[in-house]
Amino acid sequence: MDERQLRVLRELGELGSVTAVAEAMMVTPSAVSQQLRLLQRSVPVPLTERDGRRLVLTEAGRALADAAIDVAAALARARHAVDRYVEQPQGRVSVAAFHSAAAAFFPPLLRRSAGDGGFPRLGLADEDVAQDRFPRLTREYDLVLAHRLDHTPAWPRTVAATPLLHEPLDVALPAGHPLAERARLTPHDVAGLPWITVHDGFPLLATIEAVAAAAGRAPDIVHRINEFAVAAEVVAAGGGLALMPRWTARRHPAVVLRPLTGVQARRHIDVLHRPETTARRAVRTVLRALVEAADSIRGSGEAPPAP
Repeated sequence: MDERQLRVLRELGELGSVTAVAEAMMVTPSAVSQQLRLLQRSVPVPLTERDGRRLVLTEAGRALADAAIDVAAALARARHAVDRYVEQPQGRVSVAAFHSAAAAFFPPLLRRSAGDGGFPRLGLADEDVAQDRFPRLTREYDLVLAHRLDHTPAWPRTVAATPLLHEPLDVALPAGHPLAERARLTPHDVAGLPWITVHDGFPLLATIEAVAAAAGRAPDIVHRINEFAVAAEVVAAGGGLALMPRWTARRHPAVVLRPLTGVQARRHIDVLHRPETTARRAVRTVLRALVEAADSIRGSGEAPPAP
């Protein structure tokens, strides 16, 4: 039995005829009869009986109709509870992000939270996963900051995506490197040099492979490091070149960034979430704060300063 079936039974007891119930519920009499038949299948005793040409409730039907009043009241209370939860401005919102996005976006969120008593409570987590696993994280978190390269497939339709940044990826090299004197670099300039890149399955690897392909040679990958702060230290120590995001990675004083031409070298940073998640006011508030933080990061043209 379901709520609609119980309402039909209750209305029949109050109005006294299938026709009157159909008019009250703005449906056809056959639709009313169908709901009564479906309800009867779930109950072992007759709920209605014929009284001349009229269909009336049996004693069991009247008992169930009375109980339907309590059911309707309980469901109304449940809906009101959900409405209060959905509109609660200070509910907890969980946010996950890969490492460089966490470093760039978590501090503005926390500053906003500290300065605004009405801002939602935050639960922050770092999740450094392969690109195809970001959508799955929306099962565990309200909002997931994810990244993908220009040439990779769009996010699946099972998740909603709010764009934050379309971020350039630059070549990172030691400040004293001969190529540091150039304003921009090409694949032929850098393809034959040793590279520090991410592990298999992570987005930036495809750009390194595209650089090598554009130059017509295999990439010389010497180190596999996902964390940009660690990669920057290895670059500064002369361990090789790396691709670094222009805005969201913290700058290293001994590392310079140079734009790369000749290949697509940008990544999308998006917020993924299940479509129903933004029904909550608190989630919408945090999502707006992330968009505002992205505008600030893009406008500054540089990564947030190190503490």
